[in-house]
Amino acid sequence: MDETMVSSPFPAGQAAASGTRGGGEAATATWQLDLPNEAATQRLAEVLCEELKAGDLVTLSGDLGAGKTTFARSLIRTLAGDAGLEVPSPTFTLMQLYDTACPPVVHADFYRLGGADELTDLGWEEACEGALVLVEWPQKAEEALSPDRLDIAFHLLPHEHPGRRRIVMTGYGRFAPRLFRLRAIRTLLDAAGWGDAERRHIQGDASYREYERLIRPDGATAVLMISPPRPPGPVLRGIKPYPIAAKLALTVHPFVAVDKGLRALGFSAPDIYAADLDTGLLLLEDLGSEPVIADGSPIPERYREATLLLAKLHGTTLPDVLPVADGIDHVIPPYDLEALLTEVELIIDWYAPHIGGKALSAVARAQFNTLWTRLLADVVTAPSTWTLRDFHSPNLIWLPERQGLARLGLLDFQDAVLGHPAYDLAALLQDARVTVPAELELSLLGAYARARQGQDPDFDVGGFAAAYAVLAAQRGTKLFGTFARLAKRDGKSIYLNHLPRLRTYLVRNLAHPVLSELRLWYETHLPALVADT
Repeated sequence: MDETMVSSPFPAGQAAASGTRGGGEAATATWQLDLPNEAATQRLAEVLCEELKAGDLVTLSGDLGAGKTTFARSLIRTLAGDAGLEVPSPTFTLMQLYDTACPPVVHADFYRLGGADELTDLGWEEACEGALVLVEWPQKAEEALSPDRLDIAFHLLPHEHPGRRRIVMTGYGRFAPRLFRLRAIRTLLDAAGWGDAERRHIQGDASYREYERLIRPDGATAVLMISPPRPPGPVLRGIKPYPIAAKLALTVHPFVAVDKGLRALGFSAPDIYAADLDTGLLLLEDLGSEPVIADGSPIPERYREATLLLAKLHGTTLPDVLPVADGIDHVIPPYDLEALLTEVELIIDWYAPHIGGKALSAVARAQFNTLWTRLLADVVTAPSTWTLRDFHSPNLIWLPERQGLARLGLLDFQDAVLGHPAYDLAALLQDARVTVPAELELSLLGAYARARQGQDPDFDVGGFAAAYAVLAAQRGTKLFGTFARLAKRDGKSIYLNHLPRLRTYLVRNLAHPVLSELRLWYETHLPALVADT
């Protein structure tokens, strides 16, 4: 490796090996790097700080004088944000504590340790609680250390340049997939020219995905989407796992396909700079963060643009198969009866017992399913279009420097399906996170209908309005269950704050004559949701 390339120790082509081992043995992943000098070792420490957190154990092993303490010193200074912090070797004190903010650090050297029993006298367990732990010479008390750890072995290369070191990182147990992911991220970023970028976590959504904003020294920004392939999960009532039944994406392939499809139509989905489809990593154009709301309320002009964007999309003939990469296509799944029913049943499975205060009977569930099956019959047989599915304020970015409908940046469409055009309009105009006044909703419904009639004089306004009421109620019903699940299962009780808003929308929808029987069901089984305010 060229000694001038010290901004990142992981260039494309760097000799490396990785793998995992499972079955009866503990899972492992390895990553080998040759570092040319001390600066590259320091850079490695900075990069690992992006991954390490409280509770992690990092063991430093290998040759004497190969750079273990140098690495630990660089890592601690990076976490402390103080390049001049005094970080002495703990060879004689055995343990040094650093009250860094994120997280505190315990730096230990077991070289002079007589055995694991001596750690008790040092107050080892108390010191390590909630800390990042760095241990040099871990073999002196291996039995006292967690099997879930990152080991970094430092090796001298005496027959090469005297400053050159070979590093072999091995992730054990729960650290194995984390090391595998980190290696994939660094490989992607370095190959794309973003290896020297600072990584900052972006507050994510309710999904399993993670997002980071990358900032290069020249000020350029991008977004890293981390969306590893996920298993389908447990089977529901002996039928299918929820993500399969609800037609949710399990890989990044749908995102890439729909992104390319939207951009081909002239819409402002993010450009994809680089991708690792197998690992689920996408390096995306940063569309910024200017919202379509202000002070927690919709900006009418921007909501109007979003409404007209949907009208244009829905008036366009669209394919149902989109390319992902050479030899890989994505078939957009139908938003069929199975998916729609699976979603609304979340209110029975999660909201009713955990928030509503009572579990519903099998008879009530059967009545509920019969009503929804009848209501959705026309919806699922109507002409379909791309339904982006989460077309609401958190996923819409305002781009004032662009022209026309391109001023609306689009995010979070990996779960796109072929469905009724009213669904995305309902997601926008009955935003679960932002209160859309009834007058604005009605005005924008009119704007949508006029735009569609301009494209097709035979556009059925009355039929669309009925489908809108049904799908708005379907989405609201689903979200009552989804938010209850997030609160109960995942500990994200903040989502319960949206329930009063959802209730207002649901009452508004159930006033439509086509939903009269469903309203009666709610009045009977979940009366608090539809009681007069």
